[in-house]
Amino acid sequence: MSQSRVEEQKKAVVAATAAQQSDNIAHALAGAGGGILSMVLTYPLITLSTRAQVESKRAQSTTLDAVRRIVQREGISGLYSGLESALFGISVTNFVYYYWYEWTRAAFEKAAKKAGRVSKKLTTVESMIAGAIAGSATVLITNPIWVVNTRMTARKAESEEQALPGGAPARKASKSTIGTLMELLQQDGPKALFAGVIPALILVINPILQYTIFEQLKNYVERRKRITPTDAFYLGALGKILATSITYPYITVKSRMHVASKDKAKESINESLKRIVKEEGYVGLYKGIGPKVTQSAITAAFLFAFKDVLYNLMVSVRGRSRSIAK
Repeated sequence: MSQSRVEEQKKAVVAATAAQQSDNIAHALAGAGGGILSMVLTYPLITLSTRAQVESKRAQSTTLDAVRRIVQREGISGLYSGLESALFGISVTNFVYYYWYEWTRAAFEKAAKKAGRVSKKLTTVESMIAGAIAGSATVLITNPIWVVNTRMTARKAESEEQALPGGAPARKASKSTIGTLMELLQQDGPKALFAGVIPALILVINPILQYTIFEQLKNYVERRKRITPTDAFYLGALGKILATSITYPYITVKSRMHVASKDKAKESINESLKRIVKEEGYVGLYKGIGPKVTQSAITAAFLFAFKDVLYNLMVSVRGRSRSIAK
């Protein structure tokens, strides 16, 4: 083979690698943007769900009663406690997740092409492996962000309510994200930033289930027609509802670990599950599931819809930029 031919092949490989890297980043940015938009739309539901998960001694009440209680105690802003850290968290989480997911997907598709497989689409097993790799990387990088967010979102009413003349509850000023982080480090140490990381790693199965269901349904629909943002909206919602319903007990355990103080005896996941069942019954494992499933479904639906639109927009802008550069 001539030297010029070898050089051409090397350039082609470099160009293909750069194009794939650019595509991975476009997916990651689109996922981050979609996550931010969907989080803003659904955050009050996250507040309701998280507080229900961690306030184990609180009497059962309806979602509407919980909203009234929070607004009375903290004002409308109480429904958005921790939103700042959540937006930062979801942008980093989605960026990392989609980057690794697309990187793994590209590797599988390249392997399928080399093997001469007819379909280059990911199989169910490949989707699950891609989700596991992306999810594990995301958990290890972003767990500290979500510990701080849960602490901000789940401030227990017992420590916040002070009697005012007439018996009205006082409104306690909310700590900032940095203030919450510094308080956490001072009281519980750096180790607390990785509280709940084991159930979080187990919960990697949640996005695995979600994206596997989504990908397989998407492949099924694509054989019949072109996927629209509306299709992605409904498929994303369905995938998330099923995934969240299956994994919810571990979400409850993870949230409680996030708010546990260093003085509290450490428990394994199984011990936490058993204690909750013993003290509160099986219903304790599913506290706040109504708002959580609703929020998860809406968030996932908007995420997939926004992500596709944002990705297509980025690809279009990138194409125009290249045309201008030429």
